[in-house]
Amino acid sequence: MIEPSHLAETRTAYDTVAADYAELLRDDLASAPLERALLGTFGELVQAGGGGPVADVGCGPGRITTHLHALGLDVTGVDLSPGMVEVARRAYPELVFRVGTMTDLDLPDGALRGLVAWYSVIHTPPRRLPLVFAEFARVLAPGGHLLMAFQTPHPGNEAAGYERRRIERAYGHTLALDAYRLAPEHIAGLLADAGIEVTTRVLREPEAQEKTPQAYLLARR
Repeated sequence: MIEPSHLAETRTAYDTVAADYAELLRDDLASAPLERALLGTFGELVQAGGGGPVADVGCGPGRITTHLHALGLDVTGVDLSPGMVEVARRAYPELVFRVGTMTDLDLPDGALRGLVAWYSVIHTPPRRLPLVFAEFARVLAPGGHLLMAFQTPHPGNEAAGYERRRIERAYGHTLALDAYRLAPEHIAGLLADAGIEVTTRVLREPEAQEKTPQAYLLARR
């Protein structure tokens, strides 16, 4: 099977920036109370349902994975980039990280009680998001919880459902990959089509270097 071109681009880009990305964002959650609160809420929901396996899909260098672990969750990190997985394994040897893709998570049906996609669907072409969300629905057990984070489009571009931007430099490196700012209503609709119901929507205004609002969706299978 021929690999979609966006996967190769994304893998190469994140392999390139892995070490610098990890260093720059290492302590990012310490100054992000809203994000910590949302992750904490997700953790409480999973534990209130009896606990069980959780996947941090698109885990990067593992900073969200280790936070989820500190909340008492049984979490595994999955990322497309072998470079990111290597950095995560070095930083958090007590946790499990593996290479994988969002459309093929190599898990049995209903294996997870929770799944986090923290700014990790943003490099997926919008036409392929239904495949990603179908895979999320497949691996989540009934009643399992999903937490997503992503950037939103500039005002006036929401109707299309997304806004594409080309990234050519980031984290001190020359890159070549697309990123997509996503409209929360559009994503909620796609999740509903996959059998995942959004229960909470949070929109935060841009801070520091951010260009557009940030969206957070809590949902349930």
